[in-house]
Amino acid sequence: MHALTWSLKVLVVGLLISCLSSPAFALFGNKFEKEVETEAVAIKLLREVQSGGYKVVTTHELKQWIDSGKEMLIVDAMPYGASYKKGHIPGAVQFLFPIPEMEQWDSTKTAGKTRQDYVNLLGPDKDRRIVIYCGFTKCGRSHNGAMWAVKLGYRNVYRYPGGIFAWKGAKYPVEKAE
Repeated sequence: MHALTWSLKVLVVGLLISCLSSPAFALFGNKFEKEVETEAVAIKLLREVQSGGYKVVTTHELKQWIDSGKEMLIVDAMPYGASYKKGHIPGAVQFLFPIPEMEQWDSTKTAGKTRQDYVNLLGPDKDRRIVIYCGFTKCGRSHNGAMWAVKLGYRNVYRYPGGIFAWKGAKYPVEKAE
């Protein structure tokens, strides 16, 4: 648990530093008001990670895992037609989750898919490395996907909070669904 707490602190500090060091951040708008927005996103993420019981992975770390052939399942929690089909992280599979926290499983919010459908996607190995992402840090879809994987007994669950926006921002390749 100590390692999780430490990684969360590093993530929050990293988010704050990256926003403050951006030249565009210094040039546009009231930097003090922007800091309140940055803080809100960082704290929301921190609280979701704490309550969800999963870990986080950065854009660079995920790319290294993929490049090194690390065994994992990558789940894109965005809508199929509006996002996944247009571009997703190579090798990712799609499973829609809603943005607001989904405390109880609700198939109307997961495109008609059941809890068992999710278990089938994640597979029988509860120690399998699972990475779940959505659009960007403020989006809660990846929180729902990661939280539900943990609730279902999976122990090696990561949320990639930067999502497809950070992936594209790093100029990493994307796949398109056929």
